[in-house]
Amino acid sequence: MTPSPPPPQQQQQPNEKDEQERFQMELEFIQCLSNPWYINHLAQQQYFKDEAFINYLEYLQYWKKPEYAKFVVYPHALHFLDLLQHAQFRDYITTSDHTQEVHRMQYYHWMYLRNSVPSKDQQPQQQQGQTPPQQQSQLLQTPAQQT
Repeated sequence: MTPSPPPPQQQQQPNEKDEQERFQMELEFIQCLSNPWYINHLAQQQYFKDEAFINYLEYLQYWKKPEYAKFVVYPHALHFLDLLQHAQFRDYITTSDHTQEVHRMQYYHWMYLRNSVPSKDQQPQQQQGQTPPQQQSQLLQTPAQQT
């Protein structure tokens, strides 16, 4: 008597544990995108030249839907995810100088622009040679927002 062959491999449906793990990994990755230096690291490692990675960034856009966005602690992550959809920004963030500038703009946003009406003691002190935060925030707009 010969044993019968095993049944053909069926494509397994992801179980709840797999779905939860995928959710957590994607959320962690999205959160990392709030750090300009992490984005710079991705650029330095040539991830932005990989079409599969660019497609993955496009796929992650679903995190902007309210039912997913409520889990994102750092909203800048979603803004940077938008910016990463544009080759111009992916090229811009590759240099340390540009990354420092983006990081500085992010800091100004946290300090001064996130409140709708800052109090007098929260007004930014303009230093010589620095771009005002309002002008700097315009640099981070997507090409569609600049028109």
